[in-house]
Amino acid sequence: MKHGKKYRASAGKLEEGKIYSIEDAIAFVRENASAGFDESIEIHVRLMTDPKKSDEAVRATASLPHGTGKSKNVAVVTGTQEKEAKAAGATLVGGEDLIEDIKSGKVTPGSDFDVLLATPDIMPKLAKIAKILGPKGLMPSPKNETVTQKVGDTVEALSKGAKISFKNDDGSNIHQVIGKVSFSEEQLRENLETFREALIKAKPEALKSRLVKSASISSTMGPGLSIEF
Repeated sequence: MKHGKKYRASAGKLEEGKIYSIEDAIAFVRENASAGFDESIEIHVRLMTDPKKSDEAVRATASLPHGTGKSKNVAVVTGTQEKEAKAAGATLVGGEDLIEDIKSGKVTPGSDFDVLLATPDIMPKLAKIAKILGPKGLMPSPKNETVTQKVGDTVEALSKGAKISFKNDDGSNIHQVIGKVSFSEEQLRENLETFREALIKAKPEALKSRLVKSASISSTMGPGLSIEF
């Protein structure tokens, strides 16, 4: 892969083989971001887990104190809390009517909304659209707290990008946005620490080794810096 001149200039400032402190890495990424937009800052974590073993899967949620800087469109399926969902700013709110709109194609998951919340009372009704939501990773689940009675609070947190959910991919990696270049160093550090704590708590009981093999930070268009995690 060929990188542009600005990327190569930033990468040329890095010390080969060096593991940076979180503070130094955040400062470097912010100072050397050169795209013409407010780049996201991402953390990439390589795990010691075996992705082929279901009991070593890592999945967790966290509420970043300063959000990710990226808003999300949240839809809510509920038979009991439509007023709360609308008041909290949900993009779409409905009951069985919204389920039918998704089934018929009138509403498109991933396009018309980024996250789907559901209250427990209506979960059985979602079975008819499970094959539509599942492949897109949008099926509500208690594991990622998208099945909830706290609709108002959850909609607000998700809409602001404060509430995140993450899981390992097929290569035992986790990729997560922790903020924007425009965030202060302190905001980014606090977001990263919150993510780190959530990840460590999610260590599978079946895993006997340490959880994290390596980690790095980068901006959307910049080089990655290995960090002490």
